[in-house]
Amino acid sequence: MAPVVTAPFPEIHGYQITECLYEGHHTSVYRALSQACQRPVVLKVLRSQHPTFRELLQFRNQYTLTQNLPIPGVVVPLSLESGENGPVLVMGDDGSISLQRYREQQALSCALILEIALQLADILYGLCQHHIIHKDIKPANLLIHPQTHQVQLIDFSIASLLPKEQQELQSPGDLEGTLAYLSPEQTGRMNRGLDYRTDFYGLGVTLYELLTGGLPFESDDAMTLIHCHLAQRPQPLDGVNPQIPAQVSRLVLKLMAKNAEDRYQSALGLKHDLEICLAQLQAQGEIYEFELGQKDSCDRILIPEKLYGREAEVKTLLDAFDRVSQGRSELLLVAGFSGIGKTAVVNEVHKPITRQKGYFIKGKFDQFNRNIPFSAFVQAFRSLIGQLLGESDTALADWKAEILEALGESGQVLVDVIPELELIIGPQAAAPELSGSVAQSRFNRLLGKLIQVFSTQEHPLVMFLDDLQWADSASLSLLHLLMHEAEIGYLLVLGAYRDNEVFPAHPLMLAVNELKQQGMSFQNLTLAPLSQRDINQLVADTLLCESDISLPLSELVYHKTQGNPFFTTQFLQGLMADDHITFDSESGYWQCDLTQLNQLALTDDVVAFMVKRLQNLSEATQEVLKIAACIGNQFELDTLAIVCERTSEQVATDLWPALQAGLILPQSEAYKFFHHQDADTALEIKPNIAITYHFLHDRVQQAAYALILEEEIKKYHLRIGQILLKQRLETEYDISIFSVVNSLNHGMNFIDDLFQRKQLAQLNLEAGQKAKAAIAYTEAASYLESGIELLQHQGWKTEYALSLSLYSELVDVHYLSGDFEAVETISSTALEHISIISDAVPIYIAKIASDQAQGKMTVGLELGFKVLNSLGIQISMDSNHEAIQEKFRQTQSELQTRTIDDFVGLPQTNNPQFLRIQDLLTLMVGYAYKSKPELLPLIICEQLSLLLQHGNIPASASIYALYGMLACGFQEFESGCFAGEVALALMEAFPAKPFEMRVRNLIY
Repeated sequence: MAPVVTAPFPEIHGYQITECLYEGHHTSVYRALSQACQRPVVLKVLRSQHPTFRELLQFRNQYTLTQNLPIPGVVVPLSLESGENGPVLVMGDDGSISLQRYREQQALSCALILEIALQLADILYGLCQHHIIHKDIKPANLLIHPQTHQVQLIDFSIASLLPKEQQELQSPGDLEGTLAYLSPEQTGRMNRGLDYRTDFYGLGVTLYELLTGGLPFESDDAMTLIHCHLAQRPQPLDGVNPQIPAQVSRLVLKLMAKNAEDRYQSALGLKHDLEICLAQLQAQGEIYEFELGQKDSCDRILIPEKLYGREAEVKTLLDAFDRVSQGRSELLLVAGFSGIGKTAVVNEVHKPITRQKGYFIKGKFDQFNRNIPFSAFVQAFRSLIGQLLGESDTALADWKAEILEALGESGQVLVDVIPELELIIGPQAAAPELSGSVAQSRFNRLLGKLIQVFSTQEHPLVMFLDDLQWADSASLSLLHLLMHEAEIGYLLVLGAYRDNEVFPAHPLMLAVNELKQQGMSFQNLTLAPLSQRDINQLVADTLLCESDISLPLSELVYHKTQGNPFFTTQFLQGLMADDHITFDSESGYWQCDLTQLNQLALTDDVVAFMVKRLQNLSEATQEVLKIAACIGNQFELDTLAIVCERTSEQVATDLWPALQAGLILPQSEAYKFFHHQDADTALEIKPNIAITYHFLHDRVQQAAYALILEEEIKKYHLRIGQILLKQRLETEYDISIFSVVNSLNHGMNFIDDLFQRKQLAQLNLEAGQKAKAAIAYTEAASYLESGIELLQHQGWKTEYALSLSLYSELVDVHYLSGDFEAVETISSTALEHISIISDAVPIYIAKIASDQAQGKMTVGLELGFKVLNSLGIQISMDSNHEAIQEKFRQTQSELQTRTIDDFVGLPQTNNPQFLRIQDLLTLMVGYAYKSKPELLPLIICEQLSLLLQHGNIPASASIYALYGMLACGFQEFESGCFAGEVALALMEAFPAKPFEMRVRNLIY
């Protein structure tokens, strides 16, 4: 690349800039003279005057990783300084230029390219020894001296200090690295983690470009380019340029293998083959064919991540996606033991999704937090929103318009459950309150519409819900709705569950059976353990030996792990960590003493084995992992630090050994902020995003949880809950009410203080109401029952109002969930303690509604009128026609003295008794409409009379609209037209007020 000419140059104190070498989207690089020591230097600066946290983090990362890195060929920075307009990275200048610029100035011979590759092999070997992955190998990040041809590697901004990383699924714009040089696993759309071999792929693309003059894959569309990296074979180099030796072409293509297992496994193996190629070329002018990788051995355990023995299951999965791509919706469940490889099979769908430019979103239910409604669905949509936010502003605006059109004025309903949605559609007006099944219907309808937005022919949607055996009832109901009732195409729902942890009466099995009975077609794949032959092949591939040589060891492994893939990989890693499998550098082979292994007391229980691995970590790390396990499979550093009552820096330091061991994984690069904190970087940055981690596997979380003594578990949860509650009350840190209450409820038996028990009962009421609003009735009932348990039998005497609220909500929740027997039992208990009839109305309403749902219309009517009579509203089941007409004429007379403006301008009142009476009257309207319609005018007139007497209250003012809509249906009533006009006027006057609740109930 030719020097970029820009003028004027920025002013950087202490340096005289002489040349602009590079200008990118985020950084600029200048050649300059240090005025202090009169030496040439290269300066790198951020272009933005207001850089993001991510830009600052990457800028610091390239300094902290390399400042003390003793690898020849890596440019070591001189300093990181604070400039007037931001940080300045200062590097020495020996006259080298970028390889990209050098190749534009002159042609490179094959021999010189091989010499360059040899130097890069040495550099990559050094990085591997220091457990560093560069992740952005390309000509622009390689320097070459024009005279000596010495090569240096620069720009460690996205480099990793972890031996292995898991790339999260992101939009192409958010991916780390340069798309043209990105390894398949770096895309986050391959069933693989990434390690040092990802740099071999980048090197392969670089050599391809240097040798042929072009990139292996070129496209203006990012997803097309990603799919090329995943699935398309590059054209052989000698096919592009016949002058390139075929053996060199094969070597480069080996570097660019799609699977890391098929690339070189060590930089030394690569170096050996390059040396042969260069020697033959220099001595004979040509390169003869030879077997690549003869000296390619690796001194670290690299367990292949390819699937063994799952060909049929993967084909079933891919066939299902092909059908969905044609417009169908399908459900596919994958069953099997923990660690059997369910997630690995599901992840094989990434390649065709990328080909179809679809979306893959996933969520996971948590074994220790089963009372959080829709947790996996919320995670899934958070991941989708994260992908959308990485797209262009134009695309984001289009998504916003589509979502708003789908959700209408009710967007806040979903924002309440998925707060991140607001980042796309912006703040939303408060949604009108709805009650009962109507609220559930609205929520389900809106979520279905949201899913429809993302399920189209242009981009099919795959939703993966993991660990369905721990799903809450609301999630199972929603899953049923999506697959049976919603009219959604281009949707594939994948669910994984442990079939050994469910039984015929398990909620998941009941939901599945209901789908079967209703004719829903879906597939259920059950994964069996791997065969001994598959395990032997895995061991052989791990140790890079023939399968007959690995057989004795694999028999031991199979005996201990019974063909469980996760246990097998962890078992092999544990054997190496304990030096039972060692690498002989002289022979280049792995060795193990089978006699010694057979004498060891090696457990065949995966959790016990993982506990042993965790116990090899420091006490501080174990303690942090215990608390993290209590929080959940996924946890934020800030929350963990709050619970540990330590700084985020201290907790991150204690987590680091678990990160290096691969037992927990970071969700993004933000974790790098807390490493090299002692470096004098002159760069002050603070994370403005959540730093999130997750456990490698449920069994690791379970093992960390098992480190806690059984008698201490409840105390752990109690302490966590108390700290989270304190933080929630005293700071603005957003901590979920469910996280607080779930933790405190675990340890409620240790709470003796009456004030604290009352406080927790109040929190359970809040959590129950929030779960109820989210249509999670089973979870809501659990919280409310816990609140009642906390108050014990004295609750009605000492905490009457709180007890009343808890029982009222609990009766309503059981009615909404259809548990009419529980409604009868709980309402009877509550009514024994309630002496004021108006207080009992909410419970009577649930009881009466329960009777209606069971078809007990007469019983419900009689009870309703009995309660109304107790409240002073005299309505009789035996009212005759004359009495009804008389009441109607009285009301009509009152109406004739009012104008529409009078109705709109009625004063507001918050009389709770009035509100309850109106709620009960509204319920009786439904009863009468179905079983005794002649009483409808009487009930409606009573409602209207009460409004005229007491004024307008926000929650019940829709009774005007209800009156108008119903009255218009009875032509014999002359006031029907006027009532309809009143209803319309009110809706126009208060379009966003909660009084529309009853009208919307009718509409829905």
